[in-house]
Formats: sequence, C-alpha cells, structure tokens
Amino acid sequence: MKAMVLRKVGERLACEARPIPRPGNGELLIRVEACAVCRTDLHIMDGELPDVRVPIVPGHEVVGIVDAAGPGVSSSLIGARVGVGWLGRACGHCSYCAGGQENLCDEPTFTGYTRDGGFATHMLADAAFAFPLEGFSDAIATAPLMCAGLIGWRSLQIAGPAHRIGLYGFGAAAHIIAQICRWQGRDVYAFTRSGDAPAQALARSLGACWVGSSGEMPPEPLDAAIIFAPVGPLIPIALKAVRKGGRVVCGGIHMSDIPQFPYRLLWQERQIVSVANLTRQDGIDFLAIAPQAGIRTTTRTYPLEQANEALDDLRSGRLQGAAVLVP
Repeated sequence: MKAMVLRKVGERLACEARPIPRPGNGELLIRVEACAVCRTDLHIMDGELPDVRVPIVPGHEVVGIVDAAGPGVSSSLIGARVGVGWLGRACGHCSYCAGGQENLCDEPTFTGYTRDGGFATHMLADAAFAFPLEGFSDAIATAPLMCAGLIGWRSLQIAGPAHRIGLYGFGAAAHIIAQICRWQGRDVYAFTRSGDAPAQALARSLGACWVGSSGEMPPEPLDAAIIFAPVGPLIPIALKAVRKGGRVVCGGIHMSDIPQFPYRLLWQERQIVSVANLTRQDGIDFLAIAPQAGIRTTTRTYPLEQANEALDDLRSGRLQGAAVLVP
C-alpha cells in the first residue's frame, strides 16, 4: 500500500510504501476511494493540537470499500462502501459515553491523529465507528460529508432554531451546512475574508441572502452565528452581530486566542459555545438528511501523492469547497 506520512511535526508529508495491514478484532480493512482534506490536518501537522503521535497518516474524511473484516465483524460487510470520520473509537464505559456524549469520551481514538487515517490506499477502522454509505454512489462528493458535513451539522444543532444564521469562514463546512439551512428555510448570512470574491460568489450561488466580509455587520441582527474559521478575534465580532439571547458557536477543534472584549458584548444572555468532535448519532442523523436536502459538495481532486499541494492550497485560501485526495 501507499501512504502519505507525517514523520515529524512541522514537516511536509512523505510518501511511503507499506504492507497492507490486517484487521484486528472488531476492525475493518478499507480500500480508500477518496479522502477529503480538513483544516484539522493542518493543525496536526503544525503541532497546534497536543500530543501528535508520529509517524501518523493523516486524513479523517474517508470513503472506501471494505476489503476484509477482522474477528468479531460480520463478513457481510466485505464489499460495502463505508465512511470514516474523526471519532475513530470511544471507550463506551466512561461517564460521558454512558450519558450519550461519546464525543467527550475520556479515552477516545481519533482518525488521522491517534490512529492512522485515510491519506493512503488502505486503512484500518473500528467497525463500530464506520458509517454505512449505501446509496452514496459518488465517493469524491461524499468524502467532505464525513467531517465538514458532520461537524457543520453538530454546530447547527447546537446553534438551535435560529432563523437568521451567520456563517463565518465560508469553506468546506459552511458550503455544506448553508445548503441544509436553506433546505430548512433559514436565512444564511455568509462572512468571508475581505475581498474573497470566489467564496462570496459560492455563498450567493448556494442561496445566502447576504454576503460580506468578516468585519462587516449584517443588515439585521442574527439569531445565531457559527464560526468555522480558526480565528479567535471573530468571536467578539460575532457577538456584536447576534441579537439579545443569541448564540455564537465555535465549530473548530483549534482556534487562535480570543482577544479581550467588553462584557457588554456578552451581556443580555448572549452565549459562546464550543463544539467538540461528534457522536455516531450525529453521523446517522446527518447522513439520513443529506440526500433529502440535495447536498452538492464543491470539490477539487488531487492524486494521493499531491497531498502536500492540497494542504498548501487549503492553507493559502486557494480552495473553494473541499480538497479531496484520490488514490
């Protein structure tokens, strides 16, 4: 098999030839069809997340075919298309797992961070955390749903029944969740980097009722805002934009420091809430709704060996939608 490997934090990925792994107890061997590239992959490579296990194969937006099943897994799964996301495993016995919050598990495993991920031709996955993708025939279009879609969905659920919703950072997650919002009848206000005409055009094409730069105020107060860009200074800006009782949801796993801001921005029962990981139920719910909402992902494909180029394009803001690696 072939894999793009992070050998040392801060370095570029190296292409390696490896033996195809054998699935252990409860595991699947997946032949990767497509793996989308996430900003979290950059956070891992840059050491912005703690305790990066190297060497590691990044990638946690995976679509592939089950080639083999380990002990304890039904052989009927062989040949099926499945998806693998960020949460690779949860312990199942801590208080969070017992309380339906496996996204906050005390002993989690994360795909592409603490176990090898999908920047490869093959990977292993815990069968209990692989999503069946029967009916999703386009692997490339589906790959971004496995994180950008899932974390966007969880963020939207936490935002609550907001009619006027602002999306800060119109990238892979926002371009998916904007479509869900429009399908649900919500008004979408899209905030991009100043002068990012392609992102603003994409937002308009997906039905945003207002598009502007992140520093602008919308024409009317928002009911809620979701921040997908990893930029801490956006939090006080978003607080200014939401109405009394409004909610600001931070949808990223990493964000730069939040600057000091006056209490009056938070007063009147405004809230700041973070999103951590996802649960399997999030995946089940979102993957049932995505076809109904007619989600269409905007993607740019790269051969697996060009993973570094895809990451460079993501880092520099040259992408619209999502980058997808294809072995």
